[in-house]
Amino acid sequence: MSYETIHFTKKDGVGLITLNRPNVYNAINYQLGHELTQIFEQIKEDSEVRAVVLTGEGKSFCSGQDLNDRTALAQAGEEIRLGDSVRSRYNPLITAMHELHKPLIAAVNGVAAGAGCSLALACDMRFITPKTRFVEAFVRIGLVPDSGSSYFLPRLVGLGRALEIAMTGRDIDAEEAISIGLANRLVSDEHLLEETMAFAKQLAQGPTMAIGLTKQLLYKGMEASLEDVLEAEAVSQEQAGKSSDFLEGIQAFAQKRPPQFRGK
Repeated sequence: MSYETIHFTKKDGVGLITLNRPNVYNAINYQLGHELTQIFEQIKEDSEVRAVVLTGEGKSFCSGQDLNDRTALAQAGEEIRLGDSVRSRYNPLITAMHELHKPLIAAVNGVAAGAGCSLALACDMRFITPKTRFVEAFVRIGLVPDSGSSYFLPRLVGLGRALEIAMTGRDIDAEEAISIGLANRLVSDEHLLEETMAFAKQLAQGPTMAIGLTKQLLYKGMEASLEDVLEAEAVSQEQAGKSSDFLEGIQAFAQKRPPQFRGK
């Protein structure tokens, strides 16, 4: 399948998605949102892809919603129904990212603002550079956080800090992002993609079935009762225990050799 607003490559078990509208700082128009949803649905079924990296072409990760879409509707005299837009365009995308049973890492080059910030937060981890800025910019134009920001942000930084960030819409620089847990690793500009891909490759070579189950469990653990989480752990452990990776893991341990996991 060919795409116009994103690039997709895969190597060593890692799928690399690059937002490709650098002339508008990778702002999300209808086509970009649609193609992103498509590629995540494609990756879900692709056994060759065992980890995923999401980044942006050029100087920015993603500047958020392309407001030219909204301007065109207004100039045409059409009613702007943002709720319908969020439901049809962003919600399926964020759901596809969140439900992906593979590790998903954002290599956040430059600015991640508005829905672009939400995209980064919807990833499992974020690698950043000194030039990275996160901006919950919705309030700057009289809107509320969407595309999952109100779900992911308080889980990453805590409710009080999330309220302050979302209500002010202020920039979060790289140093603060690391200190408050919004980002995982700070690397140099020139090595961002290289280091993110190397980390993703490391995960891709691991027991990715167990990693996918772990991802589900930890998100569930943020909101479910202890009783429910304990049962979910038992169910997931049953699944993991029937995998070829578990058999390989214990055989490799007994034979004192590195395991060769297949993600199955």
